[in-house]
Amino acid sequence: MKVASRRRFPSDRRLDSGFRRNDGGARWNLPATLCRCLIGLCATFLLTSCERAMHDMYSQPKYKPGSPSSLFADGNAARTPPEGTLPAAAGELAGPSSGRLGRIETTPVPASSAANPYPVTLALLQRGRNRYDIYCAGCHGLTGEGNGMIVQRGFPRPLSYLDDRMMHASDIELAHAIRDGYGVMYPFGDRVDAHDRWAIVAYIRALQLSQHVPVERLAPQDLKVLGEGGERSR
Repeated sequence: MKVASRRRFPSDRRLDSGFRRNDGGARWNLPATLCRCLIGLCATFLLTSCERAMHDMYSQPKYKPGSPSSLFADGNAARTPPEGTLPAAAGELAGPSSGRLGRIETTPVPASSAANPYPVTLALLQRGRNRYDIYCAGCHGLTGEGNGMIVQRGFPRPLSYLDDRMMHASDIELAHAIRDGYGVMYPFGDRVDAHDRWAIVAYIRALQLSQHVPVERLAPQDLKVLGEGGERSR
């Protein structure tokens, strides 16, 4: 008994699990080709998205000097700084960040208000030493010579409090430097209140006096200790 044979399509038209032959006889995989096309489209989309993101970074929507603005009544985007605003850029290192070199001079402070407004008492000095050891000694050192542990590990060395420029600086200049920062020094106005800033200034003056006290102001017992120390060092 003969079984009827099953008719087959010619080999160039055969469909088998996604494979077929084209006119040249080459065999290719339809799903793989689609995957490659999708990957190519995704890569193109990502590249164009990155370029768009970079373009947004250097073409940000912002107001340039002299630009108009409908947000304010006068129609100008530039605003006048609030009353009492002081320039924060000061010192030799201000140029790289702000374009301004040197100290920005403001209205001179009267001599009567440039001194420490608090009476220098033992309690004020003790408070100043406590705050100084916490916030200042890391850079300025325990003696104020600018050799703190942070400086010993590579941070720029601050000016010594025993330098003539620091000796002749007014109390209010030191207090403002603590509040607003100076050069690479970080401003501490948000963590050291006004009373503690003046306490630190008083303690800095005590450090300066400890290294420059006139001999005639020493008590007899101090002179005796100094004499004994000098004899022992010989």
